[in-house]
Parts: sequence; C-alpha cells; structure tokens
Amino acid sequence: MTEIGKVLMVFGGMLLVVGMLLTLGGKIPWLGRLPGDIVIQRGNFSFYFPLTTCLLLSVLVSLIFAILRR
Repeated sequence: MTEIGKVLMVFGGMLLVVGMLLTLGGKIPWLGRLPGDIVIQRGNFSFYFPLTTCLLLSVLVSLIFAILRR
C-alpha cells in the first residue's frame, strides 16, 4: 500500500504543477512564445504549435522525475 500512496502523491504533485501552469500561464510572457514555436496565419485560419515550449517542458518534467526517482 505504501507504493500506491507514493504514486498518488507524485500524481497529485504533477496535477498541482499543471494547474499552476494553466492558472499562471498567461502571466508568464515567454511561455508559448519561444523561438521555434510554429505559427501559421493565413486569412481567417491560424495554426499554432508550441514545439519549443513542448520540448522545454518535457525536459523539465524528465529532470524532475529523474530527481524524484533517486
């Protein structure tokens, strides 16, 4: 049962971090506007894919998991 408790605490922490990012994401001006993010605007169509932002967040989450694993 202790393993399940640890897993639930990690998922709860991840939900907390994601919630904070969603809440404060608009207040962090560089988040989602990094060089390498793809933006295509033509007429009444716009496509936005935050490639660099996704890669940066992936590296940060991987580092956090690597630290927690030890």
